[in-house]
Amino acid sequence: MILALLNLQPLTWPTIANALALGGVYALMAVGIGLVFGVLRLVNFAYGQLIMAGGFALAYGATWNLPEWQSILLCFGVVLVLSVLMDRLVFRPLRTSSPTVMLVATFAVAFLLQSIALLKFGPLPRSVGSLAQLNAPWDIFGVEIKKLAVIAVATAAGCLVILQLLLTRTPLGLHMRAAAMDFRTARLLGVRANRVIGAAVIISGLLAATATVFLSAQAIDVGYTFGLQDTIIVLAGVVVGGMNRPIPATLGGFSIGFATGILGGVLPADKSQYLTSFIFAAVIVVLLVRPNGLFTRGGGAVERV
Repeated sequence: MILALLNLQPLTWPTIANALALGGVYALMAVGIGLVFGVLRLVNFAYGQLIMAGGFALAYGATWNLPEWQSILLCFGVVLVLSVLMDRLVFRPLRTSSPTVMLVATFAVAFLLQSIALLKFGPLPRSVGSLAQLNAPWDIFGVEIKKLAVIAVATAAGCLVILQLLLTRTPLGLHMRAAAMDFRTARLLGVRANRVIGAAVIISGLLAATATVFLSAQAIDVGYTFGLQDTIIVLAGVVVGGMNRPIPATLGGFSIGFATGILGGVLPADKSQYLTSFIFAAVIVVLLVRPNGLFTRGGGAVERV
């Protein structure tokens, strides 16, 4: 009845491809947020401001007529520097504080960075320039699909495979997984806290910068609120998937991104403002049924490392 009243558009292959691409980008963001939460037990609400800063770096690269690869390198540099500074100046001094204090600190950092961006760059959006060419279509078996969709899915899959190999096949990954399970016990067993946290922050920053490139290419313009709504949706996806493990968090981010892409493609233009409402209504339903996460085991089983 409700679907009939909404007058949904037909589902097409390009819509599915774009939904897969958005799911891949959200999965990258989700695993970055999940890594920091796993190690620090910290929900980093300033993650969206890292993406915003990377977007402005791309915009400056376009303004300075830098080659595309140099703009992307600038974006990665800005996001990584901000990630490390955020950890060194805010999170590390508060590491022994309560989770509430840490949570409030992330809110403070987020609003501070957003206010600085508003004062520095103003309320008007800025163009990221040549990245918009990624929205040009490729003809794949007679179906026109944006280059962005194909590249985003391939990049997300590659990043997630590399990350999974890092977490499962290297000593650093073993330490990160042990810290995610029980950080205090891991430290007593010889895990170097600063090394593990620094690695999680850097990897999270790399994933944020990668997501920034794809989101900027899709949005074309960036402003001081760029990345904020995407981060809120991804945070909901991480909670839905399960925050305590990287893989459930990643699956949650992908699922909510894919659902957002599908709904965005089938909803008519005059009803697109209801998209976020539908997504968060679905999140509430899922959490009522599976409060521990959609992709976690019912009893919160311990993972062997």
